[in-house]
Amino acid sequence: MDDYDKLSQSLNSGGLEAGLRFLNQRVNHRFTAIYRLEEMVLHNVELVDKVDDDFDHSSLQAIPLGDSFCQFVLRDGLFRTSRTTGMDMLNGHPYQSVLESYVGLPLMSAPDKMFGTLCHFDFGEQPLTDEEFGFLQRAARLLPRYLQG
Repeated sequence: MDDYDKLSQSLNSGGLEAGLRFLNQRVNHRFTAIYRLEEMVLHNVELVDKVDDDFDHSSLQAIPLGDSFCQFVLRDGLFRTSRTTGMDMLNGHPYQSVLESYVGLPLMSAPDKMFGTLCHFDFGEQPLTDEEFGFLQRAARLLPRYLQG
């Protein structure tokens, strides 16, 4: 069974949380999440924190689109960086240097309907290999059938 089949099996047996845990175990990033875009605000649908399940995630529950890195995913089709510090395009962004690493992809609920984003992020620098990014792209195409709405 390849890793894509293992992801499918995780999703089928344990839902989104199990699928995100599977994805999160593959990377060094602390967080893996799905956000739903509603009226210019990103609402957390599911979030996995590999470091501390008791961490207060309330600040990550609803984020205005303009304050998020997800805005670049929705604008450009992806956003991937292992180091936000020093990125000119992020100058003045409230999370530049706070969240140092971010990898995000769009999630579509229908071929022409944006649901939101799938992302890995971390307070520290966490590079992502091209191979793992490719796997995340495949996962982003699989996940919509497990989303509601």
